[in-house]
Amino acid sequence: MRRRGWGPVAILVLVSLFLAYPLYALFEFSVRFPLTGKVSFDAWAKLFGGTDQSRLAPLYQGALNSLLIAALTVVLALAVLLPTMIWVRLRLPRLSRIVEFCALLPLTLPAIVLVVGLVPIYRFISTTLSTDAVWLCFAYVILVLPFAYRALDSGLNAIDLRTLATAARSMGASWPVVMLRVVLPNLRTAIASAAFISVAVVLGEFTIARMLARETLQTGVMLVNQAAPQVAAAVSLLSLLFGIVLLVGISLLTNRRHSR
Repeated sequence: MRRRGWGPVAILVLVSLFLAYPLYALFEFSVRFPLTGKVSFDAWAKLFGGTDQSRLAPLYQGALNSLLIAALTVVLALAVLLPTMIWVRLRLPRLSRIVEFCALLPLTLPAIVLVVGLVPIYRFISTTLSTDAVWLCFAYVILVLPFAYRALDSGLNAIDLRTLATAARSMGASWPVVMLRVVLPNLRTAIASAAFISVAVVLGEFTIARMLARETLQTGVMLVNQAAPQVAAAVSLLSLLFGIVLLVGISLLTNRRHSR
């Protein structure tokens, strides 16, 4: 710090304050009545087992649906990406650019455009199967593909995949054994990063769930905000802090791997 001076430290402090102030403002709104200025934690008490729980039913149901959707989205995204990326790197390296383009393409498509294309599919699902929010996992897999792909791609670039697979095969290991006992243990950090980012994206998504009339955490926050805005602010703050914890966890996992 003495060699670099206080310039970078000052910039870091300013950026931290800039990012932390909206969180503080959200917390203050959740505990302070706008008309009287009185500080009260009634909104937090209602959120954690207080009275008038019927008004918060959409919020609890939406949170449960979002957690279930997030788990299914992570499983589906990894089941699609991991075998494809490993097989392309080992057998079809010329297709790597095509796979990367397909995985990153959802970044260029607004969520409303995806909804327009997905409406016929979800109309069919609603009429033939059910209208449960859990079916949003298929749409959310498309949303998280770019982020999960980048996390897994970084992990694959950090290991010599071809040498590991060749050595395992020369010792008589089958391809399932190579995947489960050789490749996946070396990708634990990348898989965890992809999972954490996917969960954060799913918990923060609103447009697709709202346009398809499904009940998730964010749509529940919108409904509760109409009757209890301070409770909605408290839930929004908790969801933001949860996303921050996930990102910090990714950073800690990455730093731990680099230190090793």
